Formats: sequence, C-alpha cells, structure tokens
Amino acid sequence: MKVTTSLSADRQALAITMGDPCGIGPEIIVKSFAQDPQATRGAFVVGDVGVLRRAVHALHVASRWPVIELENAAEALSVPPRCIPVLQVIPAMSVLPWGQVCAEAGKAAGDCVFWAVRAALKADVSAVVTAPLHKEALSAAGPPYDRYPGHTELLQAEAADFIQKPVAEVPVRMMLANQELRTVLVSIHVSLRQAIEAVTLPNVMETIGITHEALRATLGRSPRIAVAGLNPHAGEGGLFGREEIEIISPAVALARAQGVNVQGPIAPDTVFMRARRTSAHEGEFDVVIAMYHDQGLIPVKYMGVEHGVNVTLGLPLVRTSPDHGTAFDIAGQGIADASSMLEAIRMARALVAHRA
Repeated sequence: MKVTTSLSADRQALAITMGDPCGIGPEIIVKSFAQDPQATRGAFVVGDVGVLRRAVHALHVASRWPVIELENAAEALSVPPRCIPVLQVIPAMSVLPWGQVCAEAGKAAGDCVFWAVRAALKADVSAVVTAPLHKEALSAAGPPYDRYPGHTELLQAEAADFIQKPVAEVPVRMMLANQELRTVLVSIHVSLRQAIEAVTLPNVMETIGITHEALRATLGRSPRIAVAGLNPHAGEGGLFGREEIEIISPAVALARAQGVNVQGPIAPDTVFMRARRTSAHEGEFDVVIAMYHDQGLIPVKYMGVEHGVNVTLGLPLVRTSPDHGTAFDIAGQGIADASSMLEAIRMARALVAHRA
C-alpha cells in the first residue's frame, strides 16, 4: 500500500534509518512506533519495505501495525495512525539471515544513512535518528563504505562535502547521554594507542569548544564542563604521566580565559560520580569531557544502555542514535529492548525544537 498526500512545505518529517537488516534495528524501530505513537508521529523509516515487514512479522504485530510505503518524506506527516511508514530508498533486498555479517546488509545500511544525512543537510527532513549498523558489515561492502569506522565519520564526511570544506575543518564529537550523565569524547573509533596520541592541546581545546557551543544552545546557559584526566589520579602531579600538566591543564586554562565554565583535569575515577545527576545529587557538572572512547562510554553504559543516546555534536544537522549495537545474538527473536531508540527519537525532537 502506498500513500500520496500533499502537505505544507514548511513542515518536516523525522528520518529513522533502518540500520543493519540482519540486526535488531528494524525490530526496535517497529517497537518504538508501537510503544509510543506520539513520539514517532511524523517519523518515517529510511530503508527497505521488505525488511520492515519481516520485523513486523517477527514481532507478531503485522495485523495491528501494517507497513506503508511512502512516495516521499513529507507524506510521513499525514499517514494514518498505527502504521509503519517506510520510504524505499534502496533496491528491494533479498531475505538475509538474522545475526550474520553480510556485505549486502552493510551496503544497504550505509546507503540509508547516505540518503538520510543528505536529506537533512538539504533540510528535507528535520533530523536523523540512526538505528545500529555493523561496522564489519559496512567494511565488507567495500568502497566507499569501508572508509568509515562508523556513523560519526560518515556523517562528518558528508557534511564536509555538502558545505565544501575539508573534513578536518568540520570537527565533530560524540556525546553519550542518559538521564543522569553526559559525556563527550576527545577521540572516537581509534585504537587506545592512537587515542592517547590524540590527546593534544588543539584536540582538547576543540572538544571543549564544541561541547560548550552545543550545550549552551540546548541548555540556554553556559554549561558546567568537567575535563577528565588521561592518567590515573589525573597524573598525580606528573608521577603517572605528564599529559595533564603539559596538555590538558593548559587547554582548560585557555578555555576559561575565553569565558568557558570548565574545570579540570579531574581524576577520571571520580569525575563521573561528581557529574552524575540523581534524585539525591544534582551533579556538579552538566557534562564530562573524556579523553578516549571507553573512558567516557563505560560509565554511561553501566548506568543502563537502554536509556543511553548517542548525539553527534558539531554537525549542521541533528543526529541521534541508540547507545548500543546490532545485537546479532538476539536479532529476529523479538526480544530487543527499544528504550534507547525511543530516547534517541525523543532527544532528536527536543534538539530540533531548541534549534528552532
């Protein structure tokens, strides 16, 4: 079934990419529509109709949540309730096995992201929420997909191409957030050795700046930023490393001189506890800048992957995603938790509202 309607040009739908079709992405998208029709109203899936229909059948909700094929993105704003609207942006896919790395799946997932980010850059959609893709499958798809370690790098490259700048001149950062903690990373998908090498004065300064600007727009005030140290006990005065003395402290001092509300370096084994917001503790900071991927992501994910959201800062568009992967081990079983996907959709809408 296809839907064709006309809508005012000043309204925009929210695009949700289907993710790797062999993973849980399609399932958690369907569950999100079923569990919170209000949050998903005006959203649509960028992907393959057949993949979403298979997910609907895996969840045994085919009779209650039919898949509707759209002609264009704007039609998502007026589809009937209790439907899964899908825009077919790739050739119809063959049926692929659940839970397996597959080059065809990687290419399909990548093409959906390419379409969605280009639509967002042209302001054809309000924001992009990306379901999980599998990095190995993306790489197996070959050029150009194998250039990108993940979503963040792909989005950065597309944004740079759109505004006709070198990628290096479009710096982005990953922020992981839940109801209790936000953390932004200096480096993302690199080895630990490369991550340590990435702790430079320009990189730390740039991360502080991107974080400050992004959260100031969201919070409506200057954010309280904490910067974690790299070494145990933040170097213990140089006993356990000099990065804090020679790089991180100078970066914090320069940022403070520019009017940024930032403190650090703070011992990484305590800074996240100090920033955590709970009913009993307001939290000393609005966000923690972590020096590398696992330093920042472990605390957020430990508090509950089901509520974590990945936000890409520094892009000329809104992009969020669930804070988990493709979960090949449970794909197709209908048991995947959609909470993080729903949080990503809600956060994307909130960020769009703040930009308006």
